[in-house]
Amino acid sequence: MESKARTVAELVAGRWGDHRPGLWFEERTLTHHDVAAGAAARAALLADLLPPGGANIGVLLDNTPEYPLWLSAAALARTAVAGINPTRRGPELARDILHTECRVLIADRTYAPLLADLELPGVRKLLTDSEEYEALLAPYAGARPDPSRATPRDRLLLYFTSGSTGAPKAAICSQGRLAAAGRSLADQFGVGADDVHYVCMPMFHGNAVIADWAPALAAGAGVALRRRFSASGFLGDVRRYGATYFTYVGRAVQYVLATEERADDRDNPLRTGFGTEAGAVDAAAFERRFGVRLVEGYGSSEGGAAVQWSPGTPAGAVGRAGPGLVVLDPETRAECPAAVFDAAGRLLNGDEAIGELVNRAPNPFEGYWRNPEAEQERRRDGWYWTGDLFCRDANGFLYFAGRADDRIRVDGENLAAAMIENILARYEGAGAVAVYAVPDPVTGDQVMAALAGSFEASGFTAFLSAQPDLGTKMAPRFVRVVDRMPVTATNKIHRGQLRREGVHCPDPVWWRPPGEPTYRRLTRDDMKNIEGPLAPTRGPSEVRRQGLEPRTR
Repeated sequence: MESKARTVAELVAGRWGDHRPGLWFEERTLTHHDVAAGAAARAALLADLLPPGGANIGVLLDNTPEYPLWLSAAALARTAVAGINPTRRGPELARDILHTECRVLIADRTYAPLLADLELPGVRKLLTDSEEYEALLAPYAGARPDPSRATPRDRLLLYFTSGSTGAPKAAICSQGRLAAAGRSLADQFGVGADDVHYVCMPMFHGNAVIADWAPALAAGAGVALRRRFSASGFLGDVRRYGATYFTYVGRAVQYVLATEERADDRDNPLRTGFGTEAGAVDAAAFERRFGVRLVEGYGSSEGGAAVQWSPGTPAGAVGRAGPGLVVLDPETRAECPAAVFDAAGRLLNGDEAIGELVNRAPNPFEGYWRNPEAEQERRRDGWYWTGDLFCRDANGFLYFAGRADDRIRVDGENLAAAMIENILARYEGAGAVAVYAVPDPVTGDQVMAALAGSFEASGFTAFLSAQPDLGTKMAPRFVRVVDRMPVTATNKIHRGQLRREGVHCPDPVWWRPPGEPTYRRLTRDDMKNIEGPLAPTRGPSEVRRQGLEPRTR
């Protein structure tokens, strides 16, 4: 049935009668049948709770069994689930719930305090670990899943995309698109009924649902849940549940690599990891240590563009551009010329070759919930604009250059933040690296890097000099040394925070002044020279809080 199913509802109902173990969470195990039955009961409850014509529901949960149960129930009930980000607070949290017009909000006692003082008119709150919840579900225990009314066009997901400015946008994903994505990924990675998918990324984000849960559902594979991502618990969970596949986003791979290495690390059942932004250095280190190949892919959260890696893809490239994918100058709308690299891998024409990745072919982008302005921005000229920077070589291979907000322009030349990060990741002391622009006091930008790990000025300078693919303008002017990289709720580096703080941050900042041979600590006097006479005056305590060092002469 899985190969012919066009909706998630059909996939859920297809597990009825399958008594193999299918869902693991801590000490609890559910069969595939248990999940289908639990989903049917919740769908029947929704039919009584929601108004005629349906409505959206919000889910404010960690990765517990209730999350996939409610996703499955929503598919059967032909309603949509808004994944609510638990790191949001106060008015922002209320805004997300009200904006997506949730009539029912599913939460547990962990997050009840976040909701206590919020004004949520018309929203019914259900706490999954309460007696009231059990009493509500009890009358529906005998329900059976009925997928007959569901259609591929039915909305199923409203998942918020993290933006650098303004309120998050809720991207729409239909049952048909999610079912198709699940089938495609299951085919791509050869997922079968005996596989176990480890879901450790937060399920309020599209990555965990679309790239991990959906292919497992499509293939009839099992799912093992981790309440919240834990680097120290990663390998133990994989072994405990027999996990063969997992997805990652952001810097989760770096956190796992930072755990203590053991002689038996390769003794694990994992076959594949699929995700983004691990970087070539970390991917190689992960495969060397755990014997698991990480497959890097690119896909916009909204589904408007995707690039798949294939054999023969050059080092540093994401994959070959498919039909309709082009790199355009966002101002002129003209296609950027092919990227030219020298023998060492340096991009020689970044100023003209780096542009925005645009999909001019038909694509599955289904819009944003109640946000026509954002939709129009994505669909300019009838094309899908990703908001991500790339360059494309003469053979059609695409190289990720960062987000649109990551554009760095030094001395009139466009630099690719992502490419600089890949180089800096080779530094032996780097646990994690982020590269971003800070304003140049005259014009354009200067390169700043945040580095989690150990930093030694002369050693870092020597390292930079030894990198054959580091262009003359790529070396960071400033280096912020952090104990732990700031991350978003989805474990992506919080670049917006890093950019906003710049050199005015609570961590030590090193810099390499023009004409000086190596890096040294940024001081209060340095700041006066950099920012000019209008720079704010700070006392010694404020200087230390801002990562500056009082300089004695």
